[in-house]
Amino acid sequence: PCQVFMAGFLPFSAIYIELHYIFASVWGHKLYTLYGILLIAFLMLVIVTAFITVALTYFQLAIEDHRWWWRSFFSGGATGLFVYTYCFFYYFGRSGMFGFLQTSFFFGYMLIASYAAFIMLGTIGFASSLVFVRRIYRAIKCD
Repeated sequence: PCQVFMAGFLPFSAIYIELHYIFASVWGHKLYTLYGILLIAFLMLVIVTAFITVALTYFQLAIEDHRWWWRSFFSGGATGLFVYTYCFFYYFGRSGMFGFLQTSFFFGYMLIASYAAFIMLGTIGFASSLVFVRRIYRAIKCD
């Protein structure tokens, strides 16, 4: 649990500022014009997720725990949980939305978006860990 929390928090901190602008453009009817910055933030998110997941997989293999498959997926995807947690902060603190219909639409759509982020980043984390594990085990020489 602590490993998954750390693996989700570090990539989330890389995109925290951009999330506010994205939420304001989607839910607050403001224009978003910084697509280059968004691309840089997305690439940084992917790179940080891959590196953190590989590092945590290495630590797990170093203590001789070879069940890294699902843990690497959940470590990579934990950022999606932080995005959904940020939805509560944005809705109650910044949005000014109220009413049952707005609440259900907001949290329903954000649940789907956060789940998609969880699956996407979990796949990135798993794939990067798989490449890492195959590379280090390929380098082992048995004499």
